[in-house]
Amino acid sequence: QVQLVESGGGLVQPGGSLRLSCVASGSIFSINAMGWYRQAPGKQRELVAFIPNGGSTNYADSVKGRFSISRGNARNTAYLQMNSLKPEDTAVYYCNAEVAGANGGHYWGKGTLVTVSS
Repeated sequence: QVQLVESGGGLVQPGGSLRLSCVASGSIFSINAMGWYRQAPGKQRELVAFIPNGGSTNYADSVKGRFSISRGNARNTAYLQMNSLKPEDTAVYYCNAEVAGANGGHYWGKGTLVTVSS
C-alpha cells in the first residue's frame, strides 16, 4: 500500500513562517500530483495548494502570495512553505497524493497541526 507522512507543523506567531513536508512511501509506480489541504475546527476540508506533474501549481485565493508548494527531486515528496501566517491559517494540514499504477488512487496522510497564535 501507500503511506503519506506529514511533518513540520507547530505553533507560530502571526507573521511567522513554517515549512511542511510530506513523504510518500510504499508500492508506488508513480505520483501524478500532490496537494495540501487543511481543515479548521468546525469547517470542511479545503484545498490549499496543488502541484501536478508538468503542470501549473494552483493555490486557494486565501494563500496566494504567501504559500508556495513544491516537489522534491525524488518526486515522492512535497513541501508547503508558508509565510506571513495569519490566525485564520490555523488548521490541520493534510497531504494528498494521486498515485498511478496497481495501487492507484488518492491517498491521505494523517495530518499535521498548524497553530498561528500570539
